[in-house]
Amino acid sequence: MPYIKTRDGTEIYVKDWGQGRPVILTHGWPLSADSWDPQAMALADAGFRVIAYDRRGFGRSSQPFTGYDYDTLTDDLADVMQETRVTGDAALFGFSMGGGEVARYMSRYDGKGVIAAGLISSVVPFMLKTEDNPDGVPEDQLASIGEGIKKDRPAFMRTFMKQFFGVGMISSPVSDEMVDWAWRLAMQAGLKPTLACAESFGHTDFRPDLPAFRVPTLVVHGTGDKTVPIAATGHKAAEGIAGAQLVEYDGAPHGLFATEGDRLTNDMLTFLGR
Repeated sequence: MPYIKTRDGTEIYVKDWGQGRPVILTHGWPLSADSWDPQAMALADAGFRVIAYDRRGFGRSSQPFTGYDYDTLTDDLADVMQETRVTGDAALFGFSMGGGEVARYMSRYDGKGVIAAGLISSVVPFMLKTEDNPDGVPEDQLASIGEGIKKDRPAFMRTFMKQFFGVGMISSPVSDEMVDWAWRLAMQAGLKPTLACAESFGHTDFRPDLPAFRVPTLVVHGTGDKTVPIAATGHKAAEGIAGAQLVEYDGAPHGLFATEGDRLTNDMLTFLGR
């Protein structure tokens, strides 16, 4: 069953690997479920059933013109869980933008069926700099994302991916081929979804959702993340979620699934009890 149809008719591409306790993975902007492949394969090999899907508008899913607010995106997650018959004992991990669906699912659906959660390089709880969120990202920086995409999306994504993986003038934690691969994933997405999701992850306040986390929660974030700064996100998420376990990767950039892949996989497996 590579595709499921959501309540509004959107077709979502789903990868369903392995057997055992379910682990659901939501991907970051502007990639697809493929970005989770190394962790997904390791989890499946370790005896878990791993479900990863392409967010609407990205990867192989359909590209409707609407539905890129977090309530709708979270309804998509709920529909994926329903259609794949995940009814309990599930762990829910979100990378970057995908952390927003995790947080909103915990509040909007009262965490139905979820017994553990993970926020990896996540935008939760709030990206935007405001008077009561001084460590956030200034509005003009968030606005520049849309401006850059509209002006020259391929060029913007090339520069973005270098920051994403912490590629510098002298050294790089990933190969040029890895950057090229991520760029191609980004370019599979539609223009409207890319812009609308950037607006959503940059401006949605998940602070009211944090009390809904009533399960063991793992928060993993790189201290050198320039894409989603840890001070406004990882630190605040760990502070606001009761009993959350914060794991900081010293100096690591945003794209932990590649730059710190083995370590992230091991931390996820340890958290899941294997």
